[in-house]
Amino acid sequence: MGRLLKNRRAGEEQVAWHRPNLNGPDTLELRSEAFADGATMPTTQAGRRVGGRNLSPALAWDPAPAGTAQLLFVMEDPDVPMSTPAVHTLALIDPKLTALDAGALDAKAPADGVRILRSTILSGYHGPEPIKGHGPHRYVFQLFALETALDGAALAKARPREVLASVGGPVLARGRLDGFYER
Repeated sequence: MGRLLKNRRAGEEQVAWHRPNLNGPDTLELRSEAFADGATMPTTQAGRRVGGRNLSPALAWDPAPAGTAQLLFVMEDPDVPMSTPAVHTLALIDPKLTALDAGALDAKAPADGVRILRSTILSGYHGPEPIKGHGPHRYVFQLFALETALDGAALAKARPREVLASVGGPVLARGRLDGFYER
């Protein structure tokens, strides 16, 4: 099946990073001790269907700029054979935080200061599980420092694209980390 869909991919240009309402200075360095930017993600972070533990990686970033009301975290797969990237994780994070431990994006037990929102695949962290034979998939981890907080209660059941479209205030800073996984 993966070979039949090999040339069908949602595309980089459709990730949240390229949305006009999420544009801002690229001043938050987002990093992980689990993998380097542009490197292969460890199987531990992959989904259970491919032998992983579905454990969100430890993440760290620079302090958010003054005036940040909330951080918006988005993890997307732009290589999925759909019309838009699959949102694997969507969360609101307290702007005082500068790191998350491994497993902090678990839907049932998120870290303090993390509010998990609905993603394309239910809610919480969903690690890489690309279709066998489809080739490598990129997983884009994105963090946005928002000047205006989103209403988490109103967005709890909203679809991911609705949440991304609801960002109305300026993005004060943003950071990105890309990982790859192939089955």
